[in-house]
Amino acid sequence: MAQTDSPILSKMDSTPIVVDPFNTDFDHRWSWTTLGKSLLNAAENHAKARRFGMMDLNDNHYTWVLSRLTIEMQQMPHVYERINVNTWIENIYRLFTNRNFSITAADGTPYGYARSVWAMIDYNTRQPAQLEQLEGEVFQPYLLPDEPCPIARQGRIRPLADSDYVGTHATVVSDIDMNGHVNSIKYVEHIMDLFPLDAYCNGRNLYRMEIAYMAESRYGDTLSFFRRQIDGDTYEVEVRKNGGQHGKDGEPVVRCLLCFR
Repeated sequence: MAQTDSPILSKMDSTPIVVDPFNTDFDHRWSWTTLGKSLLNAAENHAKARRFGMMDLNDNHYTWVLSRLTIEMQQMPHVYERINVNTWIENIYRLFTNRNFSITAADGTPYGYARSVWAMIDYNTRQPAQLEQLEGEVFQPYLLPDEPCPIARQGRIRPLADSDYVGTHATVVSDIDMNGHVNSIKYVEHIMDLFPLDAYCNGRNLYRMEIAYMAESRYGDTLSFFRRQIDGDTYEVEVRKNGGQHGKDGEPVVRCLLCFR
């Protein structure tokens, strides 16, 4: 990741997307799982163009891991709409970096925003890297701390009680990503599947999701899901791994907050 003589690129990237039919939900709108994947792809493309993408890091035995993701959508785009996913780095700290996103219509009208927190870890030891000490301060030219991202930062999501158990999933091949652990957005898919179809019908929409990634899970792990209703429109979810019957003693892997309206 040494500094090169290549020209400094813009601080923000914009990825044009057409909402195709096979990435929409039953309501003809962009699906939340495709939204999540599009955010992560935009982040990788932005980083790759600036020589700190996944493969650049892998050459030095590092990789990016997602620590926090918060998405808030005023509405979801409809099938065949043309949209843009925009991303920029808000700030960098000793062990974490903040990357933000906006999702806009072709004319620039915002659909929603997202905030994310990332860590860089040693691929072999799984220990975090000191971002501020990397050679050549590779991130500094691309920080954009004053670009608005007008959604609240993620709050604390509480541990759930064993009595909130709702189901189990044994991880399979399709859950696993290039880092060898369960893909970040696969958790989104599994968590949304905890709710029946009518939870997303009759004008009731999921508009905000907060996810805290706490530990890795891998192929063959058993994931147990716990859900608590805070009020009529807000739920907390906790995912644990390998906890025996109903995941009682499992290690927390993910905690999530979902807000409907």
